[in-house]
Amino acid sequence: MILRTLSVSGIICGAVLLSACGARHEWSQASTRNTIAAYQEFLSEYPNDSHAVDAKNRIAKLQEQQAWTTAQIASSIQGYQLYLRDEPQGLHAQVAREEIVARKRDAAWHLAQTNETAQSLQAFIDEYPSTSEADEARDRLKVIAGYRAELGTAHTERRAPRERDALTKRFGKELRQVDVLEPDAHDRDYRITSAPMSEQEASAACETLNRAGRSCTVVQVAG
Repeated sequence: MILRTLSVSGIICGAVLLSACGARHEWSQASTRNTIAAYQEFLSEYPNDSHAVDAKNRIAKLQEQQAWTTAQIASSIQGYQLYLRDEPQGLHAQVAREEIVARKRDAAWHLAQTNETAQSLQAFIDEYPSTSEADEARDRLKVIAGYRAELGTAHTERRAPRERDALTKRFGKELRQVDVLEPDAHDRDYRITSAPMSEQEASAACETLNRAGRSCTVVQVAG
């Protein structure tokens, strides 16, 4: 009876040792291959092994690296957004966010340059005020919309829109748009002017109005 018990114990110990040896071998193989599939195979075979936690950590690291490589290859807003969706706390999360911001800014600047209107340039400046592109947009804005054709003044709020409408009706083609500027610290009257335009456009508009007997002066837009 004693011999039989010892024999069973020996078999159990041998099986345990064999399993441990197998786990060490498989872990060594998985580490050498160092792939997601290799670590997943190890975990499937030895889910409770002492290396299980390490295997899971290595899988997470490889998945993060794989996601980042994919994002870099795509090199697009969508690619970096997908990386952040899958790896919001990833090692490259901050870089991904910066890349998204940079690409959005590049796209907005390209659109502003393509349209090159006062509205599109000002919209870019408002959204990205502290960039080198914003400085360039401000310089360009001064060229295409840095002047007004000053058309006169109105002493009362009631008279100002009548003057504006009359000028619009008669010289709308040259002026494109007539604005009424509210009184401020420098002007007590309502100023009637064209919308911002280039110096050349303002000069041409004033020349037409002057020939028609209307007072018109080219003024530079403040700021």
